[in-house]
Amino acid sequence: MELNNQLKSLADKINQLKDKIETEESTKHAFVLPFINILGYDTFDPTEVVPEFTADLGLKKGEKVDYAIIQNNEPILIIECKNWKENLSVHGSQLFRYFHVSKTRFALLTNGIVYQFFTDLDEKNKMDQKPFLEFDITNLKDNVINEIAKFHKSSFDVNNIVNNASSLKYIQEIRKQINNELTNPSNEFVKLFANKVYAGRLTEKVMEEFKDLVQKGFSQFVSEKINDRLNAALNKEAKQQEEEQVEITDETKVLTTDEELEGYRIVVAILRRTLPTHRIVSRDTQSYFGILLDDNNRKPLCRLHLNSGKKYLGLFNNNKTENRQPINSIDEIYSFEKELLETVKLYEVE
Repeated sequence: MELNNQLKSLADKINQLKDKIETEESTKHAFVLPFINILGYDTFDPTEVVPEFTADLGLKKGEKVDYAIIQNNEPILIIECKNWKENLSVHGSQLFRYFHVSKTRFALLTNGIVYQFFTDLDEKNKMDQKPFLEFDITNLKDNVINEIAKFHKSSFDVNNIVNNASSLKYIQEIRKQINNELTNPSNEFVKLFANKVYAGRLTEKVMEEFKDLVQKGFSQFVSEKINDRLNAALNKEAKQQEEEQVEITDETKVLTTDEELEGYRIVVAILRRTLPTHRIVSRDTQSYFGILLDDNNRKPLCRLHLNSGKKYLGLFNNNKTENRQPINSIDEIYSFEKELLETVKLYEVE
């Protein structure tokens, strides 16, 4: 969560400042160095973050890469920076040469907004042509933040990153291809579906028609899936609110018994060593006497079923499903201390 917040703060800063940043040097100081700091490396320690790191290229001496992050006296990540306005696609060859002569397994090409991480999956000690991880820091997804976290000083592990890099690389390329096909379907993609639904000959005119149909079909499919997810979430929330309202309405018809109040006091006595008593709240209904955490209907601690002849104590598992335990008297609630304390821990994890 802390890494997430730090990256978001940097993204906000970039959006505010980028129009005032004119040079590559300013891009480094305003955008790239803060990113390195977020990864846990001290940019003021020249033994940890080396600016203008020397990467001699054969007979050509004195070639320098903008930064190198050092661990155990060896570079673990070399970084080449460009002005935030520049397109990174034309600058990969320079970093490719630096990678070849260094001992690092990872290289980063960035303009402070777009970040491209490379390794040597295709050929050992030779930087791949395509990055295995690429992102825009102003538009980060949770799964990308998890990958960024692997480069943090506290968790950096070469083998762990390399082993995962291959999957990342291919998933990234597949996602790009899917996006390309959805926005501008290729003939192969159109034929795949046209052959399944059209019995005639796929002439040029038919293909042109199906290209539009395939694109519209996929757009509608994606939109419907998104709407289904949204409606499911909204319906679930509406149902929960309705259930809460029903319980509140039913309270006007409820008679709370002395036995229920005594059972409530027993539960408070058990949990007060873990929770402040003001957080243990009772809510009586026609069906049961509920005991909640923070008066939140979505955080039930237990339920007392005492008014229907047989007595039960309702306990809750990890899925918040009630499991009724028969009891002969409310004093037996004390024997379920462990289960009640486990329920409290369930909500502390959320």
